[in-house]
Amino acid sequence: MDANSQSEPRSHFRGAAGLLVAVGVVAVLLIALPAYRWFFLISVGIGIVVAAILYLWHKFKPVKEADVDHKHPLGLG
Repeated sequence: MDANSQSEPRSHFRGAAGLLVAVGVVAVLLIALPAYRWFFLISVGIGIVVAAILYLWHKFKPVKEADVDHKHPLGLG
């Protein structure tokens, strides 16, 4: 056996199909399980707060080229 014959397991759902399956599963869980609604709302709320904090942080404190000490750590540039 060569190294190429033992590849990683492939998913049955890739790309847009996987996204649709994920959205469908979340929709079914939101409809079927009332407790999942609270978990989903709290998770989305936390995600929005974290995204807003990161957005504002990088808007008011952008990374400048002078702030980066070692631009080519492997010496390739």
